[in-house]
Amino acid sequence: MALPKLVALDLDDTVWHPDMYDLCEMGGGPPCRTPEDGSRTRLLDGHGHVVQLLGHAGHAVYEVKHDPKWTAHDTKLVWVSMCDQPGWADDCLSKFMATPEGEDDPRVPLRDLGDAAYIYDARTKYDHFERVQKKFSIPYEQMIFFDDRMDNIKNISSLLVHCVFCPDGLTKSVWLKGLEEYSRKHGTDSESVKT
Repeated sequence: MALPKLVALDLDDTVWHPDMYDLCEMGGGPPCRTPEDGSRTRLLDGHGHVVQLLGHAGHAVYEVKHDPKWTAHDTKLVWVSMCDQPGWADDCLSKFMATPEGEDDPRVPLRDLGDAAYIYDARTKYDHFERVQKKFSIPYEQMIFFDDRMDNIKNISSLLVHCVFCPDGLTKSVWLKGLEEYSRKHGTDSESVKT
């Protein structure tokens, strides 16, 4: 199975909901905290608004950094976001926990699993990907990118990054489909992606 050398994930409405911009509009903001029930998929901001970890995001991130098929490939994981509240996003990354699929432990903060974070407001994500490519010297063709916005998908596809549209966040089906598409496009092994 052909695996990408780099996985890039958008944050707002891909990894979590709502957008930090929307949270700001609701009068919310940091600091975030884990609810009293200990949920690993929900945070409460300083005003009690819920920030929800979406779909398969925590499991996918854990898989990339811990599963031997990925670690043997030395795949990098980066956060690429045009978030206008980068401090709030960092707060969420430090408090949302990634876990193996089907298990509650171990819990690892999302922030600790990323190899780099490019979280800043911009008109497009071209600059984000130029910085990613410069830092890691990985060809764009060996990257996969998940985002909920079609304009970002179209723009970054022009760099030859394999882009995956996830309008409902990073669900398991979108994750597996994206990896299968990447493998078909880049590999000679037709083995199905399994997690």
